[in-house]
Amino acid sequence: MLSTPADLSDQELLARTLQLAADERQATALLIAHLAEVDARRLYLAEGYSSLFTYCTQVLRLSEHAAYGRIEAARAARRFPLVLETLTDGLVTLTTVGLLAPHLTAENHRDLLDQVRGKSKRAVEVMLAELAPRPSVPTVVRRLPVAHLSPAPSALLDGTMASAPEPVTSLPPVATVPPVATPPSATIPLPGRPATVAPLAPQRYKIQFTARAETYEKLRRAQDLLRHQIPDGDLDRALTALLENLARQKFAATGRPRGGRPAAPGSRHIPAEVKRAVWLRDGGRCAFVGTSGRRCTATGFLEFHHVQPHAAGGASTIDNIQLRCRAHNAYEAELYFGPATLAEVRETPAGYSVRPEFG
Repeated sequence: MLSTPADLSDQELLARTLQLAADERQATALLIAHLAEVDARRLYLAEGYSSLFTYCTQVLRLSEHAAYGRIEAARAARRFPLVLETLTDGLVTLTTVGLLAPHLTAENHRDLLDQVRGKSKRAVEVMLAELAPRPSVPTVVRRLPVAHLSPAPSALLDGTMASAPEPVTSLPPVATVPPVATPPSATIPLPGRPATVAPLAPQRYKIQFTARAETYEKLRRAQDLLRHQIPDGDLDRALTALLENLARQKFAATGRPRGGRPAAPGSRHIPAEVKRAVWLRDGGRCAFVGTSGRRCTATGFLEFHHVQPHAAGGASTIDNIQLRCRAHNAYEAELYFGPATLAEVRETPAGYSVRPEFG
């Protein structure tokens, strides 16, 4: 009888997962090699399919996204066999190959494939923005379109729905569009797309997101207040001021630090000079190191963590305080004190008190 994942020890589960990932890479690379040959022979035509894409989605039952990525990789591999080798070894991903494919030439493909080994999608996008810069996008703010509600609920019961215009919105500024009054009962706002951050060229990014009316008004006011210093409305200086203010609040970061008062015995208070030193020492990044020796890369939701827990007598000193992301801070608390189910764990001088999450 085959063992299930639940039957495996921690180390066996990790080893099995690594092996399965390697097997999947091998299988994917083998599929891509076969697709490349099917494409070269155009065998899909004799089977009654007008394109390799149709063959992949209707015969191989691949999703449209999976089919597109594998066909793109197959055609790149036909031109440059090294693509298939790097995919098989796990040195690059299908996403990376898709980003690189339009830029690969006989002269540069070896160098580019070598440069992107082990890099994330965002890092590859930044590299390609340097290789092939794109023009800046115009600055514009537009009101999101709205979709009109159907007058009869039964119109929605047949599974059909009118297509809605694509929402368009981007980082400010200046174009001001007066709001259009619409009856709340007659319209609903369209769902916004996820925020977009894409490199266009070295040191230039396209940033797109959906903002509420209140947020838009605040951005417009910030532009107006800075207009004498920044005539074109660029909000970089406003963001810099915001970051400096947040750093002062959360990490006591300042160009002219003052001597703080030492923490009282038994107090959880972390002195400002300790926060500053820890923030600089840990580089504004979670300092948790896993069993493999890899350090966590998280830079968001950071918290100050007592290496020796405060509840166990740990002091708020530079040597005993490290940065942790929220997930690793909670993980280490669970390792030390045991799991807490549906509860908020709060550290106190007497230990961890468990307070029900609801009620």
